[in-house]
Amino acid sequence: MFSLDSRLQQDTLVMGDFPLCRLLLMNDANYPWFILVPRREAVSELFQLDTADQQQLWLETTRLAETLKDAFVANKMNVATLGNVVSQLHMHVIVRRREDQAWPAPVWGRHPARAYEAGEVSSIRERLRLVLTNDFQFAEA
Repeated sequence: MFSLDSRLQQDTLVMGDFPLCRLLLMNDANYPWFILVPRREAVSELFQLDTADQQQLWLETTRLAETLKDAFVANKMNVATLGNVVSQLHMHVIVRRREDQAWPAPVWGRHPARAYEAGEVSSIRERLRLVLTNDFQFAEA
């Protein structure tokens, strides 16, 4: 049975589910920073997914990145799987803008996280509702 790593639970807000992945929003309002987590048990590496799930993960990742680039007017999208702290396979999809605090450096550990306020999360959900359809199921707010 799929369960989300406790660190991801602690640091993120659940946005909803694609067919394969749970979509999370990192609770850091400094950057629109999303995380996709395949809902598969005991997977820490891409190659541990079967071929169909690998293809689905890439489809969901690229679809999300394209959607976020337009919705948040990004200068660059950062997409990566890193798992040195959280071993559960997860894909970071981060909107980067030249005016963000860390530009052009990576966002990890650059500035203290600023938790989202309720209205900011609602605004992000509404942006996503306008662009994500059909195969995305929103979590209850």
